[in-house]
Amino acid sequence: MLAVSAAPATAAPETVRILSVSAENVKPNETVRVQYRVTNNGSRAETAIVVIGGGLRCTSGCRVEPKLGPGRSQTFDTTLVAPAARPGETTGLNISIGVRLAGQNTYAHKMVYVHGPGASSPGGDKPAAGVSGVSGRVRDADGKAIGGVALTIRDSAGHEYRTTSSPSGQFSVTASAGKTIAAGPITVRAVKDGYRTARTTVRGSAGDAATVRLTLSAVATPAKTSAVPTAEASPPAAAGDGTPEAAPPTLKAVSDEGSGSALFFLLGGLLFAAGLGALALVVMRRRNAPEADVPPTQPLAPAGRGMADAPTVVLRPLKPL
Repeated sequence: MLAVSAAPATAAPETVRILSVSAENVKPNETVRVQYRVTNNGSRAETAIVVIGGGLRCTSGCRVEPKLGPGRSQTFDTTLVAPAARPGETTGLNISIGVRLAGQNTYAHKMVYVHGPGASSPGGDKPAAGVSGVSGRVRDADGKAIGGVALTIRDSAGHEYRTTSSPSGQFSVTASAGKTIAAGPITVRAVKDGYRTARTTVRGSAGDAATVRLTLSAVATPAKTSAVPTAEASPPAAAGDGTPEAAPPTLKAVSDEGSGSALFFLLGGLLFAAGLGALALVVMRRRNAPEADVPPTQPLAPAGRGMADAPTVVLRPLKPL
C-alpha cells in the first residue's frame, strides 16, 4: 500500500487587491490610474459594493457593484487626480479601496506622494524605512462620522504625532525624512468632549500605510431631577471677617416705671376711699349736731389731722331727715 502525501492547501486570494498604480510620486492635479481585483471567496454568488476613497479625488470608476459567482474574480480600473500641496512640502495620501461582500468589509490601500511647488524631486522625501503613514476614520456607535476628534499617534519607537479628524471623520499623518513612523505596533488614542476616550493598536509594516478605525461611544447624559428646595442654615460668620454679627433676641425686663405706676394707683385708691370715709363721718356729725345757721359760703373744717391730704369739699348744711 502506497502512502500519498496530501497536497498543500492553497491560501484563498484576498477579497480586494491593488494590482498596479501608475505613479507613486506626482505633482498637484496630475492623474493617477489604479487597477485592482475583487474576488468572491464564498460558496454562493454575491454582489460586491466597491467604493474608491482616500486623499485623491476620484474622477472615474469611483463605485461599482459587480455580481460575482463563488470563487470568481473581476478586475477594475479607476482614475484619480492629485490635490494641491503647499509650496516646498510633500504630502503622502492614501488611495483606499473598500469592498463589502457577503456582509464583510475589506480594504486595500496604497500611498501616493504629492509634491508641492519647489519641493524636492519625487521620491526625495520618501522615508527609506518605516511606516509610510497612518490614516483612518472616527465614527460613533451609529456609524456616523465624528469631526474635531483629537488624535495622538504613538509608534513603537516612542514618537508621538497629533492631528484632528476632519468633519467627515478622516485623519492622516504622513511620514517624511524628518518625521519617521517606526514599523511595529502603533497606538492611536482619540479624545473628544461628550465621548469616552478610545484607544486602539495596529501593526505597521515598513513601506506600507497603517489604517485605523475608531468608534467613540457617547457619554450618557444624567437625567435631570427637580430638587426639592430645602432651607439652609447660614454658617456662623467667622470672628473678625468684617461681617456684623446679628444680635440675639433680648428679653425686656419690666421697668420700675410700670411698678411705680401701679403703686401710685393703689395709693390713690386708698386715699380716695379714705376721703369718702371722712365725708361720711362729717355728714354723720352734722346730722347729730344742733341746728345752726351756717353761712352758705363757709368752708368746712378738716375732719381730722390725718386727712391733710384729702381734697377740700364745700357742703351746704343738711337738714335732718
